[in-house]
Amino acid sequence: MVQKTFSDYFVERLAIILITVFSILCIFPFLLIIGTSFSSEAVVRIKGFTIIPEDFSLEAYKMIFKSGKILLGSYIVTILMTLVGTVCGLSIISMTGYALQRRDFPYRNGISFFIYFASLFSAGLAPYYLIMVQLYHLKDNYLAVLLPLLMSPWLIILMKNYVKSIPYEITESGKIDGAGDFRIFAELILPMLTPALATIGLFLALGYWNEWYQSSLFLSARIVYKPLQYMLYQIINQVAYLKNSVAGSYVTFTDFPQETLKMATAVIATGPIILVYPFAQKYFISGITVGAVKG
Repeated sequence: MVQKTFSDYFVERLAIILITVFSILCIFPFLLIIGTSFSSEAVVRIKGFTIIPEDFSLEAYKMIFKSGKILLGSYIVTILMTLVGTVCGLSIISMTGYALQRRDFPYRNGISFFIYFASLFSAGLAPYYLIMVQLYHLKDNYLAVLLPLLMSPWLIILMKNYVKSIPYEITESGKIDGAGDFRIFAELILPMLTPALATIGLFLALGYWNEWYQSSLFLSARIVYKPLQYMLYQIINQVAYLKNSVAGSYVTFTDFPQETLKMATAVIATGPIILVYPFAQKYFISGITVGAVKG
């Protein structure tokens, strides 16, 4: 065994201290959000944000949960959209990345260039909106939120770079045994893509969970149950409007928890998705590093 020197111990302890401090700095904003969400609006406006609530209050959460049925419906819509979008997106992205690495696929270079080229330019918001509404007729349709986030050029490139680490001889061995292309992918290639699938799946899930922009474009008031982030965004805007309106002038300034409401919505919106990350962390780091090295 190699005996550690004093410098080795010093560097090791210093690394532990730095990582601990960095971890505390990363956790601090979340503690600040949670503590502020349980404070009263008056205390927040006078003393600012705090980790430990001085004047404990549930007014922000009460205002959000007043629309309990709509909030529950928004949660269900977001969860279903996240699950369906992540599964479908992983299926399409993994098959696309694998096909673009097949040596016997004649159009792989042209398609790869098209995907890369599409990631550099955008036609703009107006043509995009007209295509979605007039051509695809997806106004007030959940597909208008689901389809645009299904894949992205960057995720396809990430998957393609990861597939490079899988020897092509595995595909050839499947061909020799008489397996078809789909069976080779499903039984030989797909089990080796676990780190990349976890990484890309987490990106997709976060994208669907935090989505509000597509909803603001294509989901009008006729849709009762909107995605969670957009519904919380509407609540914050409504409270801000009431405080600035003429009717709001007849109510005391602290009746509407505007700042604490923002923190409460952040807790409600980010809480469930944070619980998913520890299960995917190991594969997430592996997928990022391998994809980066092979790129």
